[in-house]
Amino acid sequence: MSSNRTINPSSLSLSDLPWQIEWNRNQCTLCGQCTAVCPVQAIELAVFRKRSLAPSFGSGDLGKHVRQDKESLSNFETFYGIRQKTSIEEKCIGCAMCSMACPNGAIEPGRNPGIDRYRFHINQDGEPRKRGGRRNSTDSLLDRIKFIRISMLTDPALDAGRHEFELRTLLGRILPPKENMSRLRTNGWIPPVREIYPLVIGGMSFGALSPTMWEGLQMGVAYLNEELDMPVRISTGEGGCPPRLLRSRFLKYVILQIASGYFGWDEIIHAIPHMKEDPCAIEIKYGQGAKPGDGGLLMWHKVNRLIAAIRGVPQGVSLPSPPTHQTQYSIEESVAKMIMSMSMAWGFRVPVYPKISASSTSLAVLNNLTRNDYASALAIDGEDGGTGAAYDVSMDHMGHPIASCIRDNYLNLVAIGKQNEIPIFAGGGVGKNGNIAANAAALIMLGASGIQIGKYAMQAAAGCIGTEKDRCNVCNLGICPKGITSQDPRLYRRLDPEDVARRIVDIFVSFDIELKKIIAPLGRSTSLPIGMSDALGIDDYQASKRLNIKYVV
Repeated sequence: MSSNRTINPSSLSLSDLPWQIEWNRNQCTLCGQCTAVCPVQAIELAVFRKRSLAPSFGSGDLGKHVRQDKESLSNFETFYGIRQKTSIEEKCIGCAMCSMACPNGAIEPGRNPGIDRYRFHINQDGEPRKRGGRRNSTDSLLDRIKFIRISMLTDPALDAGRHEFELRTLLGRILPPKENMSRLRTNGWIPPVREIYPLVIGGMSFGALSPTMWEGLQMGVAYLNEELDMPVRISTGEGGCPPRLLRSRFLKYVILQIASGYFGWDEIIHAIPHMKEDPCAIEIKYGQGAKPGDGGLLMWHKVNRLIAAIRGVPQGVSLPSPPTHQTQYSIEESVAKMIMSMSMAWGFRVPVYPKISASSTSLAVLNNLTRNDYASALAIDGEDGGTGAAYDVSMDHMGHPIASCIRDNYLNLVAIGKQNEIPIFAGGGVGKNGNIAANAAALIMLGASGIQIGKYAMQAAAGCIGTEKDRCNVCNLGICPKGITSQDPRLYRRLDPEDVARRIVDIFVSFDIELKKIIAPLGRSTSLPIGMSDALGIDDYQASKRLNIKYVV
């Protein structure tokens, strides 16, 4: 309801909101911590006036009968308490920060068991709803895939705990041996190839993430490489990166991303002569799985002085990226112009590849890449990928599942005899329900050479409290209660970058063990089982036919 308590067509009651605050008056000490930490100011301290009846008793039958006389007095009690607001702009998002801050356990949000009527009123002033996070569906085809081929007596790698081996994949154009030698003899140049870890931290920009979160991810990746000898790579996302990283030796662990907004690329180009190391690769982003066909958006709430300086834009303005690169209007032009120009900028020493949204047109992109010697890989982002800001209609009704898209592209490479020549990297909803190693193994056996993760890293490393059931998901507004996606110092100081780095290391070490536990029984301890689909089975007949894997019940 609006602040002046008038009733209009968009007025909501507490029963219309998706989350309702449950407050216990007897346990509350009115310390005010809950109202202070609420990111959307959904609760406030209020004054309540409560009426209570004071019954009078007759002179007889005192212990048996209670009689209320006509002259019963009405007492009014005035007290302070917590009131939930009902305006759409200040509705509770269920983040439970109030519960975390309350010293007495007097308050917590609860999911409305009924229909949240606010969905019919969120398009106020003709503006559809934008939000961060991922789509609301929790169904995952990847979680239903089983690994059914076990090499019982034919390989000593059955026990991954006792058989040590390394998990590695290749990023770059892998030519056949004869062609490799022929090129060395003729012009002395072969496509650059990087040996990396198969799990890559996908593009989350300096601006979308808070400075502490971004720094923590970079510190964790550096530790994994320097101390544990795990060649993990991280993509910067669009938006550039701090100048000190561009001039440091740790740049070799970073994949620099360029997208249609070209944000931050002036800083990167000017730093090329001063780079101590080449970046691992250059990723040209054409699409996001969570909002295919739509551009990125960094809302003005998050464009502070630092972000504006790195991106070369005015402070406090929204930064939309066009859906396509303004200078390219076809796949052929993209391959000829962007991939060639980025390769030339680094003297043809760095792999360059595009990242696209999963769609039925991805096959056309892949076929064009196969005809160009300088295209190093293809990254495909599925419909369940995360996003910092997108319209609900894009997140819920547009996109292509990653499993079938990867399978189609891999089988297309098989048909033309170029499987694994152009590595395919899959992303979008990997580990959505926590099963990151199993999801990654399934995608690898469907044809992916590597996996990209984003939201999983935020959930596991920084304690993101957003869910696919529309809890929190205010990444786009810069009011992240955990400080993960906020540029407000009062919020991102809640996050310790060293804690983030420590958790990233834990995630990769745990993933490494689990993936080995899946791969070793297949008898493939020397290489990733890319495209080894005979090891997969699923209990859905239609899905088995679509993915060309075994149907098991």
